[in-house]
Amino acid sequence: MAASEKILLVDDNPLVLEMMGRALTKEGFECMKAGSAADAQALLKQQRPDIILSDYHMPEVNGFEFRQQLMATDLKDIPFMFLTSEVDSGVMLEGINLEAVDYILKDTPVAVVVSKINNFLSTVREQHERALKELSKAAMALNLHSVPKQLPAIQGFEADIWHQPFQNYPGGDFIDFIKIDDRYTFIVLGDVMGKKWAAWYFSFGFLSYIRAAVRICIAEGNFSTQSILQKINSVVYHDPVVADVLSSLSLLLIDSEQGSVIYSGAGDLPLLYYKHSTGETEQIRSAGMLLGLMPDGDYDEITMQLQTGDQLYILTDGIIDAEGADGKRTDYQTFADAVAPFLGKPFGDFKKSAFIEEKKQTHIDDCSLIFLQKTT
Repeated sequence: MAASEKILLVDDNPLVLEMMGRALTKEGFECMKAGSAADAQALLKQQRPDIILSDYHMPEVNGFEFRQQLMATDLKDIPFMFLTSEVDSGVMLEGINLEAVDYILKDTPVAVVVSKINNFLSTVREQHERALKELSKAAMALNLHSVPKQLPAIQGFEADIWHQPFQNYPGGDFIDFIKIDDRYTFIVLGDVMGKKWAAWYFSFGFLSYIRAAVRICIAEGNFSTQSILQKINSVVYHDPVVADVLSSLSLLLIDSEQGSVIYSGAGDLPLLYYKHSTGETEQIRSAGMLLGLMPDGDYDEITMQLQTGDQLYILTDGIIDAEGADGKRTDYQTFADAVAPFLGKPFGDFKKSAFIEEKKQTHIDDCSLIFLQKTT
């Protein structure tokens, strides 16, 4: 069993709660404990457990009512087991109708309780892995990729990426390099709100619009990232399929001849710009709104004249999001501090850093990072 698996225990008896919690913690579970359904709901707003084990007989809101509350929310998919002190086929049937996966009697030996939970979670993991393999095979057969398999050669620049999908599912982050010719290359980094397959599905709609808008504008002789972003925004805003699906976007145009990078953003995070000659860093912020939010996204355009050794880091929010004791927190400065010792060095060094290794284990969203360095 993975040490990170969480179980939410709900029981109005403090003694049962403490004893069961200690036993399960000893077996490697991370236990969240609640003395009532209301307390459990408060905990669920902060963290999502892998399974819930709830008492049936509780004052105010009993176990069945608690389960019914969850069934009306996006928490309904969390596996739910009832903990009860009585054997009643009618009660058990009612629980089954509420999609409870099992009933456990309170006098059941703890070793048996642990075995039941472990066996169930093992089955869930196996089903998850099988489904992931089948979906991955289908995506590969259709040649669908939201992250490039190979990076283009860009004259005068070095580009690299680091990408970690949430729970190894394809997700809402998408990356693209659109090479126009030896002089111009567009860099695209987007983040469709949400996770896993649903976000991944919509990412292709956004990518299609972006690629089309870039090609159309270039054919018209328009290389303005601001103009291209507004064109993308207008199409998304008027498309009923993706209009309600929010997405951020960082759009950069590399001009190899001028050694410049032109940038426009839609609700994205600031770029981190390292200036090699001075050793200083600067956060480059865009003013634009998320794609499709309004007919006019109020986008701006920023030109950076890079010198040899200058570096840019472009990132999605999964890089700076973390799960804390008080729930999700977002901290850009932690990323900036983590990358500081690696500025001016090869990107491969940062990809081996403690920050990235920890992010691989603890990330709560898709994580994407694009590195760009002026080499000549």
